Amino acid sequence: MNNKDKWIYRVSTGLLTALMTFSAIMYFVQYDTVSETISGLGFPTFIIYPLAIAKLLGVFALWSKKTNLIKEWAYAGFTFDLLLAFGAHFNVGDGEQYPALVGLILLAVSYYYSKKVKIN
Repeated sequence: MNNKDKWIYRVSTGLLTALMTFSAIMYFVQYDTVSETISGLGFPTFIIYPLAIAKLLGVFALWSKKTNLIKEWAYAGFTFDLLLAFGAHFNVGDGEQYPALVGLILLAVSYYYSKKVKIN
């Protein structure tokens, strides 16, 4: 493990978790706007609050040093969330798929480097 790898892990994970945190906060603060967007993408609005909570729990899991199993579940959850967001936005053609694409790239880099530096 070298400092460059650790730095790349921390920056990519920090940016990924910032994206997820801001997204979750927006779900709580701007519920009406998010509700319209979610409906327009074809998803039911009852998933907004549970998804926001899941995102916040995933952020805590990625930075936790407790167990790797919880981190793996967080990475999996973020993968599904970002893939669905990318696909839904791409499908409706609203041009909002790029934040999800950035999130997927950050997720892949974070995951790869978490294994490389063996973050527990």
